[in-house]
Amino acid sequence: MIEHDALSATRDAYDAAASTYAQLFRDSLRDSPLDRAALGVFAESVHAGGGGQVADLGCGPGHVTSYLSGLGLAAFGVDASPAMIELAREASPELRFEVGSMEALGIADGALSGVLSRWSVIHTPPQELPFVLTEFHRVLAAGGHLLIGFSASDDPSRPTQVFDHAVAPAYRWWPDHLSALLRETGLPEVARMVREPLPTDRRQFKEVHLLARKA
Repeated sequence: MIEHDALSATRDAYDAAASTYAQLFRDSLRDSPLDRAALGVFAESVHAGGGGQVADLGCGPGHVTSYLSGLGLAAFGVDASPAMIELAREASPELRFEVGSMEALGIADGALSGVLSRWSVIHTPPQELPFVLTEFHRVLAAGGHLLIGFSASDDPSRPTQVFDHAVAPAYRWWPDHLSALLRETGLPEVARMVREPLPTDRRQFKEVHLLARKA
C-alpha cells in the first residue's frame, strides 16, 4: 500500500492550494487542443464499447469531469482532497463527486467502462504505482479503457525522475517503462500521444497520454 504519510501530505497540500489551482486550470482545456483531442479519443473509445460509467480519478476542481460529461459520458469525479471536491460540487452540482483515494477506490469490481487518470499519478512514489494500476484494472470492465496522462522523463536509463512541483513532490516517467507496467497489469497500451514542450511552458517536459484497454 502507499505510505499514509505521503498521501496525507499530498492531500493537505492540495487542500491548501485548491482555490488557486481551480483558478489556474479552470479554462486550461480551452487552450489545449491536443489535450481535447486525447480526451475525445478516450470518449469515443468508451462509446464504441457500449458506454457506461467513467471515473475521473484525481479530478481536482472537476473541470475535466465536466468536459467528459459534455462529450456524452456518464462521468463522475474522485479526489483525495476534500477542498477540491467541494469546489467541484459547487462548479458542477449536477455531477457526482466523491472524496477517495486511487489505491483503495470504493468502486465495485468491473463497474467502469472508463478510467481517466490525468496527471493524478505524478505524486505516487514509483515503487507504489503498480498498486494504483492494479486498482485501475480491478474497477474496469473487460474491454474498458484507461487514459493516463503524465510528464515524461527525458532519460530511458532513468525511468522515473523527481521534479519540482509547486504543490507536492512529483515524478515523471519514461513512457515505455510506464507502458510496460500497464501491460504487466493487464492494461496493454493501444495508442499514445506525445506533446513536445512549448516555449511558453514553465517546465520543458514532454507531455504524454497513453490509452490502454483491459484485455
